[in-house]
Amino acid sequence: MPAESPAVRAQGWTTLAMLRAQTQKAWDSGTLLRELLEPTGVYPRRRTLKRPTAATLRSDYAAARAWAGELFAAVGHFTLETAEVGRSTIGANLLPAAAVFDTAEDEIAFVGRAKDAARFRRLAEEVAALDPAFRVWALRRPMRLLELGDDALTAARVALWLRHNPDPGVYVRQLSLPGVHTKFVEHHRKVIDELAAELRTDPPLTSDVAEDDVLPEAATEPGSLLGQTTARTPAARFAARHGFLHPPELVRFRALDAGMPLLGGARDLTVTAEAFSTLNLPVQSVIVTENLVNFLALPALPGTLAIYGGGYGFSSLRDAGWLRDCGVRYWGDLDTHGFRILDQLRAVHPHVVSVLMDEKTLMAHRDAWGTEPAPSRAALTRLTAEESALYDALGSDQFGQSVRLEQELIRWDWAVERLLTAV
Repeated sequence: MPAESPAVRAQGWTTLAMLRAQTQKAWDSGTLLRELLEPTGVYPRRRTLKRPTAATLRSDYAAARAWAGELFAAVGHFTLETAEVGRSTIGANLLPAAAVFDTAEDEIAFVGRAKDAARFRRLAEEVAALDPAFRVWALRRPMRLLELGDDALTAARVALWLRHNPDPGVYVRQLSLPGVHTKFVEHHRKVIDELAAELRTDPPLTSDVAEDDVLPEAATEPGSLLGQTTARTPAARFAARHGFLHPPELVRFRALDAGMPLLGGARDLTVTAEAFSTLNLPVQSVIVTENLVNFLALPALPGTLAIYGGGYGFSSLRDAGWLRDCGVRYWGDLDTHGFRILDQLRAVHPHVVSVLMDEKTLMAHRDAWGTEPAPSRAALTRLTAEESALYDALGSDQFGQSVRLEQELIRWDWAVERLLTAV
């Protein structure tokens, strides 16, 4: 009878598969690799096996025999301790009681990871040879070292270069090191930060690194304008931390009043945030929208300027003090992140009023509802009572699972009527 039979599962005996799963868990956590670099004295490691009792030997001897046979047949990377069971009832039987791994290498080989372990040893030795501080990182992040392979060595060389060049004053892509292609640093910012932190004498930048790790690149890019990352993105924070230059923040805006003087006959302009902050225009109203088509299609409105984009990066608008003298409307997606962006925009300009971000608009467009991939759970303190109630309702799935209404899916006649009323 096979060891994974219903009888074995019902009894809960430790099967070979279960033993291998324990070792696999130790491998996945990095524990076995750490043992190779810094033995803790746990080997020989004894893993106790749940085995049949005398009563189960009497009731299902064939299943117990098959269970024990599978373990005895697998001896090689481990040895088996046995225990005598059933002497006074069914007769003495020696059953596996514990699997003993003499070394970490034996346990690694048991799950077929010997080649990976050898590669880890090599990588750990080579990265530590660059600087002993990197050995600490290898111990902390063994699986990451194995995953990166030789790229970890290149990242370590970049970290060393940053230590010797604390304020390079060049763009990241201008970094000239052997084996470092133009996009290497951009693709490996987090591990470079981690390795650079090991070389620091002051506390590492754990909060920045953690944030970059938790928020994937796609989640932070809404803070960009025309593809230029803003100071709130991981790329900009990395550049600031290490003294690299970073492309200036850009603001794209469009005059909805044909009589508003801009630059000759131009109505749609993109300027640096610094230049935007110095504008002196006859503007009474501003509409900030996240969708390009909406931005381009906004109707003519006297004394009104439209601004495209912003997302989670509002530093480009922070220094534009002249916006405080305008009525600013924000039109974002009707989802939790739309309200979170609104909340953060109000940290820069508290007088911002939302438009088309209400329950009436949401309920009028049920046919256009979608699903928000990762709803925000943040506590927002700058929303109105009505906005806060809708944010909470969306976050608690009151209308359905992770409901969202993207702004571009709102009927245009509905949108224009309310925009005209708001402005």
